[in-house]
Amino acid sequence: MSLQTTVKICGLQSVEVLKSMINLPVDHIGLVFAPSKRKITAQTAALLIEVLNQWTTQSRPRSVGVFVNPSLNELREVLVVAKLDIIQLHGQESPEFCQQIRSEFNIEVYKACSIHSQGLNVGYELESYRGTIDGMLLDTYDPLYGGGSGETFDWTRIESVQKWTNQVGIPLIIAGGLHPDNVQDLLYAYHPDGVDVSSGVETDGLKDVIKIMAFVERVKN
Repeated sequence: MSLQTTVKICGLQSVEVLKSMINLPVDHIGLVFAPSKRKITAQTAALLIEVLNQWTTQSRPRSVGVFVNPSLNELREVLVVAKLDIIQLHGQESPEFCQQIRSEFNIEVYKACSIHSQGLNVGYELESYRGTIDGMLLDTYDPLYGGGSGETFDWTRIESVQKWTNQVGIPLIIAGGLHPDNVQDLLYAYHPDGVDVSSGVETDGLKDVIKIMAFVERVKN
């Protein structure tokens, strides 16, 4: 486990909301380019990254672009406009494709792995991703979007993946149904390297700064 668990607030769309978070110790901001009600354009992402560059804490949050099965061309078009720090892949992207992105764009790649509600791990031989990704994220399986369902998965599934990420030396980030009232249970039980929240800090589908503050405080304290 890292000395301090990182916090990612995902699905940011509003420059004003991001400006209101400027004093919070947030580590990553997720910008969604995949099909979702939180999807934004590269132009909006560029405006949000501009706000990140004015961050007042010691280190600004890193921008994470969330994609599902993108083409290299799609990534290229976004990266020309919005200088993302990390690409997060939520589809069936192969280890070879992850490595290709890292090489071509000189950018970190995080791979999301979805967990079925039945406890079935969707999709991947973890070992095949060794050396091709810079971080792994576990999320609840969603048949429509791949993730972002707002539901938790069976946390007992974390341990086996955590053993692998520790062995490989990459961070493990947990998403899926987290909110201010359950995140400490996760931290005490599994000590992940990072946590990722989206709908759990929203009210009526919009980011709620009070909930964001509560979430960050409960992780960092």
